[in-house]
This record gives sequence, structure tokens and C-alpha cells, in this order.
Amino acid sequence: MPFIASRLTRVKPSPTVAVTNKARELIAAGRDVIGLAAGEPDFDTPKHIKEAAKMAMDRGDTKYTAVPGTLELREAITNKLKRENNLDYSVDQISVGCGGKQNIYNAFMATLDAGDEVIIPAPYWVSYPDITLLAEGTPVFVDCPVELNFKLTPEDLEAAITPKTKWLIINSPSNPTGVGYTHEEMRALMDVLLRYEHVWVMADDIYEFLAFDDFKFVTPAQVEPALIGRTLTLNGFSKAYCMTGWRVGYAAGPDELIKAMNSIQSQSTTHTSSVSQAAALAALTGPHDFIAEHNKIFVKRRDLVVAMLNEAEGLSCTTPVGAFYVYPSCEELIGKKTPKGEIIETDEDFVSYLLESEGVAAVHGAAFGLSPHFRVSYATSTELLTEACTRIQKACAALS
Repeated sequence: MPFIASRLTRVKPSPTVAVTNKARELIAAGRDVIGLAAGEPDFDTPKHIKEAAKMAMDRGDTKYTAVPGTLELREAITNKLKRENNLDYSVDQISVGCGGKQNIYNAFMATLDAGDEVIIPAPYWVSYPDITLLAEGTPVFVDCPVELNFKLTPEDLEAAITPKTKWLIINSPSNPTGVGYTHEEMRALMDVLLRYEHVWVMADDIYEFLAFDDFKFVTPAQVEPALIGRTLTLNGFSKAYCMTGWRVGYAAGPDELIKAMNSIQSQSTTHTSSVSQAAALAALTGPHDFIAEHNKIFVKRRDLVVAMLNEAEGLSCTTPVGAFYVYPSCEELIGKKTPKGEIIETDEDFVSYLLESEGVAAVHGAAFGLSPHFRVSYATSTELLTEACTRIQKACAALS
């Protein structure tokens, strides 16, 4: 249609949302479908967080708030960053948005000019490149295959930097792979950035508390304090606090950048819900013991899924250290034939086959920039995961 802006030709709808919606449609139509596409914990929002929201409504905290968020919430965020990450920020260096995605959008809209480059390690969260493109930036993908444990190396980072590079995005633990950078690995990447003063780092820490086994989370500015003046640290409440629908995320960064992001937000959403902000305040200041309990369950689910997928004919799955995803390879299945005589030519063909033949919804690896893989979210019940993996094993065995 001629009245639709040309910028929309640069982007596509979120593949993870598309698969999730497709699964919902099939379920509504009576199909037996198990959805493993959504990055959403199946645990309910903890009671004390919901009670804080109810109390906020009862006392009339239902009006507009300041654009960057309530003072109380921003103070709690600065305390969190100091306490848990040894990062010193003032309340004026915090911006609260409608989920982590809006903070990325605000930052890129505020900083990217046409042709500015954003280094995005692949595989990546599906929204990074599209938000970059909406802001007229240029995504620069750096392949991080399974042989590198899906991680960016200092050598590959340095090779990707050009005079046009403005940002590097680091997501640890990662969506879609669940891998995380150790202190030493993060240190090596930050050493590269110290040599390139025009490159900023966007640290997407949304899975900070979903860290398993012996993995110790670190964030870039914590590892290299000299970079805090060109680091934007992102976090939020969706994952660890089971608050996906509440839509609260936050960003911490230098004054000038946060001020610019707030200007963007003031002309879009203004702020996120006042009631959601009250709930987020309770999440930060209230008990956190439920996170450890949830993580114990996630680890059991992870181990179950990894074991069952590795038992499936033609699949190979590494064990992640965080988040709630696995990213198995289906390389050995490429070129095989389905019972209907169709050839599996891509990972998208494979996940389509899983959905059609066995009613299992996963997301193809091409959506995350690295094939032939697919992403499975294990943020659902053990019973459903067991059934889903059994169906995947059946589907793989039926290929010839």
C-alpha cells in the first residue's frame, strides 16, 4: 500500500511471536499442540508482587508518572545495580520503559544515524537486527557457531569493528542459546573495546538471575569500569520475576544518552503503567527466594530436554548455563525425507514438519541468524516437555 512508510520494508514481524500465535490458533482450532516457542516462564507472578499492585490501585497510584519512571523505582534500581553489580548510577541515569524491548528501541532511535553499524553476535535475539533497521542502522552479524560455544571471540569482534561501528550488543546469558560469558571471556572482549573509543556496548542482562550450575554472571561495565561512560546496561522484570505481561524494563547509562532516550519515550508511551511500576518496586525490594526455587526446576527441565533431544535421531544439543532455552543442531537431518515424501532442506522445514506431524511448536534457527538449529524453550511444565521431546524423537525417527 502506498501510504505505508518505506521503513517497514526493512523489518519483519517477530518470528518467535509468530510461531507462538500460530500455536495458539491451532490449539483454538482443536489441534493438540505443545508450544515451545515463547520465552515466558510458566510460573505465576509471585504473590507479594501482585499484592503491591493491588495496594497501589487501592491508594490511587493510577495517574501519570515521570517519563523515566517513578523516583522510588529508579532509586531501587540504582540500589540493585550497586548491590549486585557494583555499578554506581544516579536516579537521573535510569530510564524505565515498557519492557526491555522499548529501551533498546529508545537507545537506537536516539543514537543511530543512517549507516551506523551495530555488531550483533549470531545467534541473536530476533529483535536486535530489526530494531537496528528501524533506526536506519546497519546490523553487522558475526557468526558464533557451536564450535565456539556460540560465543563471540575477541579476534572476531575486532575484525568486525569499522569506523562506522557505534554499538556492540552483548546478551549473557543468551537468547537463544543459554550460553554465558565468564569473567575472563568478558574481560577479553572489553579489552578490545578499550582500543576503540567510538564503540559503545549494550549489555542485555535480562537473564541475569537465570544462571545455573557454577556459572557466575558478570556485566560489561562491572568487568571494565572504564567503559561505564559508553555502556548502556539493560535489565527488567519479565524473566526472573515472571512478569512478562507487566511490561517493565530499565536502562542505566550516561546522562546524555538517558536524557535522549527519555525524549524519545516522552513522544511514544510517555511511561509504563504506574501500577506495573509499583509491582516492579516490590519485586526489587521484596523477597527473592522464589528465584532460586524456580532455577532448581529450570535446571531439572534443562537436563531432561538436553538428554531427550540428544537421544533423538540426528539431533545434537549442548547444555546451556542460563536462560531457559536450548539450541540444538538439526544438521544431520537436512536432506532427509518426511513420511509424506517432502525433503527437509532447512531448519525452517524441520520445525514446520514438527508442528504439522507431531504438534510441537519450536522456532527455526534462521530466525536467530544461525542455521541449521532450532530453539526450544523449556519454560513450561516437565510433563509437557517430556511429551514434546517424545514427539520430537518420534518425528526424527520417521525421517528417511
